[in-house]
Amino acid sequence: MKFSVNRESLLRPLQQVSGVVERRQALPILQNLLLEISDDVSDPVLSITGTDMEVELMGLTAVSVEEGGSVTVPAKKFLDICREIPEQADINFSVKGNRLEIKSGRFRSTLATLPSSEFPTFQQGEAGLSVDVESKSFKSLLDRTGFAMAHQDVRFFLNGMLIESGKDFIKAVATDGHRLALSNIPHEGIEESQVQVIIPRKGVLELQRLMQEVEGKVKVEIGSTNLKVSSDNYTFSTKLIDGKFPDYQRVIPKEGSKVVMADKDVLRQALNRTAILSNEKFRGIRVNLSPRQIELSANNPDQEEAEETVSVEYEGENLEVGFNVSYLQDVLNVIDNKRIKITLHDSSSSAILEDPDSSDSLYVVMPMKL
Repeated sequence: MKFSVNRESLLRPLQQVSGVVERRQALPILQNLLLEISDDVSDPVLSITGTDMEVELMGLTAVSVEEGGSVTVPAKKFLDICREIPEQADINFSVKGNRLEIKSGRFRSTLATLPSSEFPTFQQGEAGLSVDVESKSFKSLLDRTGFAMAHQDVRFFLNGMLIESGKDFIKAVATDGHRLALSNIPHEGIEESQVQVIIPRKGVLELQRLMQEVEGKVKVEIGSTNLKVSSDNYTFSTKLIDGKFPDYQRVIPKEGSKVVMADKDVLRQALNRTAILSNEKFRGIRVNLSPRQIELSANNPDQEEAEETVSVEYEGENLEVGFNVSYLQDVLNVIDNKRIKITLHDSSSSAILEDPDSSDSLYVVMPMKL
């Protein structure tokens, strides 16, 4: 195996793929990247693959090839060496025995390798759903819901995101048991039959990171055991969580008698200021609703306190309710509209937050006792 490539052409996919590799792995091969070049390609391309057995990412870049082949190299060392080579420099690689030799200008190094035959690869099952989606729309779908995923919850099916398809839509749902985020994007051509799968947390985070680099359309393929997302230069796969996601429709309050309209940025800034003196562990904030205003207040075990009044559109009865302020902040950070609609019923019922001009997303936040 012998090839050369410009540093900038290599670094972009290399950094992206290296992100999925866990540094602490029981199997040494999982700390490595798989480098492959086919001998019979007229337009030579280097594929770089990384995996942790849960997610897999392959990136492609054009190279000049003298000899094809495949080998695996330590991900972190390989990335660090290529990153430190001067900008716009050409880098020459050649495999000699069980070593990869790297040369650029006066620099030379050798890296230990492991056989490519030991590298684990995903078995791609038959896709139950295959659709082309704009990468920006898909990233927005993940961003608008991903923050509500649980982290290391014993209910393993909450440590991920539900992806659901129905007649002409793709929907994403995430919940940690205290809040719920739901969003969907329209997509013509999807049949009535629904697909419901749960993507693990790491798979969602890596997809969000990848979608920042991808432009144009991506192909999303959902099978019985994995989800695959492909673009011109990347192929991402993640195993799915084998479990049943809770019936999220039951969590959404059906009756809300108190509707509040507020300036999103004004409310968010007031929450940010008040939250500074909330209890660092429980993050509780008291919301007092009265005609034309919301009074926010917080205190902590040091008997420090903060309060602020925000003008809103509301003409109903008074109401006092407590919330985890971080949950409210997370929602306000992903809604694009300048205004926010909040629907409440009583002090023991969950609140619904949504964009007043769009039905694409909906957020449910449970109250807390203060």
